[in-house]
Amino acid sequence: QVQLVESGGGLVQAGGSLRLSCAASGRTFVSYRMAWFRQAPGKDRTFIVGIRSGGTTYYADSVKGRFTISRDNAKNTLYLQMNNLKPEDTAVYYCAAGSAYWAGYASNRSYDYWGQGTQVTVSS
Repeated sequence: QVQLVESGGGLVQAGGSLRLSCAASGRTFVSYRMAWFRQAPGKDRTFIVGIRSGGTTYYADSVKGRFTISRDNAKNTLYLQMNNLKPEDTAVYYCAAGSAYWAGYASNRSYDYWGQGTQVTVSS
């Protein structure tokens, strides 16, 4: 069982930066693949970036070059550095963890555990 708690969201102007954190409970964090998803108002939750236990990353085109995912296995923490934020980045951001079933980075089915989400609002 893994519990995930996101933090770091807030209100920022376009062009600004935020760093999200996702603290994970449990001793097996290192073995999980991790990801960030987001859900904008009235839209489905969508994948934005994932990272394997070994550090391999995969980015959605919408955030490539602006967002950076990283993980600190010693601290059981996942990060998302978001730069050059745009109003269309406004959403609730969720971290997710998965270990067994693999349906691709972008599929919800690849992740077993989800955080409660943190709101990111980008003003124009």
